[in-house]
Amino acid sequence: MTPTIVTGAGRGIGAAIARKAALRGWPIGVLDVDADNAASVAVEINAAGGTALALVASTADESAITAEIARFEAAFGVPRLLVNNAGIVRFGPLVDLPADDFRAVLEVNLTGTFICARAVARRLIRKGGGGSIVNITSMNGVQAGPNAGAYGSTKAGIALLTQQMAIEWGPHGIRVNAVAPGLIDGGMSEPIYADPEVRHARESKVPLGRLGVSDDVADAVLFLGSAESSYITGQNLLVDGGVTMSMIANLPRPKAVDKVGITQ
Repeated sequence: MTPTIVTGAGRGIGAAIARKAALRGWPIGVLDVDADNAASVAVEINAAGGTALALVASTADESAITAEIARFEAAFGVPRLLVNNAGIVRFGPLVDLPADDFRAVLEVNLTGTFICARAVARRLIRKGGGGSIVNITSMNGVQAGPNAGAYGSTKAGIALLTQQMAIEWGPHGIRVNAVAPGLIDGGMSEPIYADPEVRHARESKVPLGRLGVSDDVADAVLFLGSAESSYITGQNLLVDGGVTMSMIANLPRPKAVDKVGITQ
């Protein structure tokens, strides 16, 4: 049994992770800033035969996070897996973006990941160590996108923070990894793929020929959170169908240069 807390689990990718973890028989803390969404997912998991507890807090609120993790621990024991999925975005050109919007994304995404991870790591260390933390980053933390505000910067920051956590907490047996979703048809990206032309254009650039879905991310997260990855830590796993590495493949290229044996 692996008591598990998933942040931002009230919808989208976080809810998919929570549901899949529950299918393994793990008690789930469905943590979300939206109480109704958290309760809805917890009720769904419990109705399907799983075990879930709704937790309500913003990841940027350290006192609320501490209280909700303590409530989960009282019910199921120390969380042995934490998935830091909660995140927000404030789109807009940097020259026009309000500083408060920039700070809000930093607080929830980057500082929130730190707050939640440290709270769980402290508990794990007090109990003798072990356990796993999986942070959700993004392909936008590897390749910048226009008008994304602080989002890509926070995701790049989380990737490096993952490495720092891994080296500091590794001696306690705590593994820390990250998963970087690519073009995922779910969660915050749903409005993008509601446009059929945009959907087709993006799909056509993915080497595997399709958009990802929330379950693709959930499968990777649960692999990194399980004993099957017991010798893996400090990694940022891209789950993107190959799109991040395919820039050159998507550039125009004259057919003449692809003849076998061509010389210059």
